[in-house]
Parts: sequence; structure tokens; C-alpha cells
Amino acid sequence: MSPTFLNKTRKLALLPFASALLLAAGCGSGTMNEATTQSGTTGPAYVVGTDAPMASVTSFSVQVESIDAITSSGTSVPLLSGTPTVDFARYNGLQALLDMNDVPEGTYDSVAITLGSGTIGYLNTGSGAPTIQTEAATFTTSTVNVTLANPLVVTHAGAPVGLRVDFDLSKSIGVDTNGNITGTVTPTFNVNAVDRTGSGGHIDEFVAGVVSVDASGQSFVVQGPHGENFTIDVNGQTEWDGNASLSSLNTSSIVQVSGTMDPADQTLDADEVALLSDKGFYAAGQVTYVTPATGAATSFDLYVRGLLPTSTGLTLGQIAQVNLTGSEEFGIYWMHNPLTEFLFNSSAMVAGQSVAVGGPASGAANASAVTVDRVTLRNWGFNGTILAGSQSSSNGTFQMQVKGFAGVLIPQTITVYLGAGSDFRYGMGAFSDLTNGVNVRVVGLLLKNPTSGQVVLLARHVDGLNFTDFTTASFE
Repeated sequence: MSPTFLNKTRKLALLPFASALLLAAGCGSGTMNEATTQSGTTGPAYVVGTDAPMASVTSFSVQVESIDAITSSGTSVPLLSGTPTVDFARYNGLQALLDMNDVPEGTYDSVAITLGSGTIGYLNTGSGAPTIQTEAATFTTSTVNVTLANPLVVTHAGAPVGLRVDFDLSKSIGVDTNGNITGTVTPTFNVNAVDRTGSGGHIDEFVAGVVSVDASGQSFVVQGPHGENFTIDVNGQTEWDGNASLSSLNTSSIVQVSGTMDPADQTLDADEVALLSDKGFYAAGQVTYVTPATGAATSFDLYVRGLLPTSTGLTLGQIAQVNLTGSEEFGIYWMHNPLTEFLFNSSAMVAGQSVAVGGPASGAANASAVTVDRVTLRNWGFNGTILAGSQSSSNGTFQMQVKGFAGVLIPQTITVYLGAGSDFRYGMGAFSDLTNGVNVRVVGLLLKNPTSGQVVLLARHVDGLNFTDFTTASFE
């Protein structure tokens, strides 16, 4: 994350709740101590989740039975409420806020994660529009023990501390000699303590519905996808997308928030607030097919990865058809200027884009004919190989052949553009590291060039995919 995005001060207060998705302790420095569970003293901790991509895998949904933090002497503290089902393939290069809770003060040296039943979804690209196939996952082990390179230290008076949980799909899901998915899964997690101001502790994506607005207090309360309540504080520096402001929010609004945890009051300082829907319904995912292929789109197929509420005719993991009438409002997350509608509109839609759609819930009763009021283009991670000789440091561009799930949807070579807001992570430090044939993941916006019609990618992050030593990575 570039300093430009981080040097802003907005807050999102996080409250404990019973329906927690994931709970965890955080990192810190000091003497190794046992968890002080006897005193009942607790400290704030949060979890961010992400994943490493794999082939055409579209989803890896698994029931998480338990997560325990363990001290050096073997004392185990349960960190999970309930047994939620988590889709670890939803995030590719983006880090999502999974939970925030008070946990027993102390030091933890390892984490144990126990998984239940799971399914694997992958893209089937025969003739016509792609479809999703699913099969049950067979685990080689149900419990994964991870020794942490840096201990997780929770203190009562300390700032919120975090844990970054990265499920490595490419190392976990088995394939045969022909590259076909076998269904066998050897769960591989990269788990690291993270500092709230470091790249590993930044929250890229948190989507929730608005419950109430306090205009005088410059705040509003939202409810997340699992029923939890959060309070968001904003000020005059808050960046807003979707022609929104605090005064325009109501109980039918669904927003996306990005930011960093605040050190003083267990809040999140938001970099951005985007209005994804003002009519009570939102869905997000990958565009898999656009009709017609050229000109203004009249419909597109959306692989649904996110959904609020869950009581409509849509379900997670399915492909829904979104119909367009020409009256929809188009926008781009993290880009709010007059060029937005010029760069992204019904004539600029292409397969592979990550979008959110919003509108009345009544328009989502039929997954084969969804109607919406808003379409928002969002950042997503595209992994691929740098084309030899395509690098131009003077122009800040290079070309890559996209692989994985998005590569099935984007068969052509694309040009990547880097700007002042772009940064390098996880083994990539500068433009000079973009050597011929290297594997990278570019997290950014996929766009159709309005002049040439070619697909281009505006980079926000450039990550090294050959970099595997996450235990020593600098997430602070």
C-alpha cells in the first residue's frame, strides 16, 4: 500500500460478537509470557484473510471447526466462535477484515486450525458461456499446526494487533499429471503476525449494510455479512465513491470500507468508503461472459462471490445473469473523477473484471434475470508471466499473460500500467525486478482501452508469485 493511501484518518469501531468468523491474537515485542487467562485480562486483536491463486479454481469453501492459539508450554486458547464456512478463494491479493475481538492477554507461539467438510469449485469452459463445476474435497489432514516466526502478543493496554491468514490454494489442491483437479486437499496455510500499519495488516475490503447514521457525530453503524455490528467514523478527508456522502446513507445502503486499525480505540481508520447499493441488495464477483461481445452490453454473467442479503434468488458460488437497461450508474472503486464513466460503462465491460452490483432485492429474485441500479468495478488479483522484452520503465508498463481463473477468461496478452499509487510487495521491490518470464500477481483494475478496445490492467500492487518464504516476509 502506498503512503498516499495510508496517510488518512478515518475510524471504524469494532464490537465483540458471538457469530465471529475468525478470531485471533496479534504480534508485539517483549518478554515471552504465558497467556494470563486466569485474570480475565484481554486485549484487542483482529484477523485479515487472503489467498494465493491456483489455476481455474473459483472457490474453495470449507467449514472451519476451530482455531486455537497455543503458548510455548502448550496452553491452548480457543479463538473461534461457531463453525463458519469460509470461501478461501474469494480473495486474490486483497486482504479482508474477518473479525475483531478481545482475547486473553498473553503470548502465543503457534496456531492450530481444524477444518471440516469442503468443496472445490472450478471453471468449465466448453462451448458458449462458462459454467461452474464443484466436487467434494478430500483432506489429507483435518488439523494444521503452524509455528509462528514471530509470537502473537496480546496486551491489555496495547494497540490492536493482527494475524494474517493466507490459504495457499496452489500448494493445497491436488492435480494429476494432466493438470486436472483430483479433489485431494493438503491444507497449507501461511500465518503471520502483522502490524496494523504494515502492508499485511491493511484492510482492503470490508462490505456491510448500514444500520443507522449519526450525522452530528460523523459516524454510521453497519452490520456485516455474519450479523456483527460496527461503527464507522468519517471526517472531511474521507474518500467517497459512488457519488456518496455521509448524508446520503440510509438503512438501505451497502458500503465497502478500506483502512487501517487505529492504535487508540480499537477502530479502523478508513481510507475509502464506497456506496455499492442504495436499495438494499448487493452481489459481487467475477464477470465471466458479456453479451454482446462488442458495443454496449445488454447483459453479463456474474460468478457470485459476495452477497447481501442471502435471502434473494442468488446464491454464493453460482453464475447469475445481470441484465442491463442503460439506466445503471457505473463507477470505479478508488477512482472518483470525471473520467470514471468514460473508462467504465456498459460498452467497457469485459470478462475477467471484478465488479459489484446493487439494486432492490426484488430485482434479484431470479438468478437468470437480475436487475440492478449500480455497477462498480473493483480491484482484484491477476497472476501471470511477464512477456520477455515488454518492460518499459520510462512508460511504467509491461505486458503479461494472465493465468489461473482469470486467465481462462482473458486469453490475450494484456498491458499493465503502473502509476504513483502502485507499489511492490512480497519479493518485488522495484520496476527492475520485473524480469523476463517472472511470475507476478498484479492487484488492480481491469479495463477496456476506450480508444483501442484492448484490455489493460491498472496496477495497485505488484506481488512476486515466486516468493514463498512468507515466514520471514516483512508484513510489519
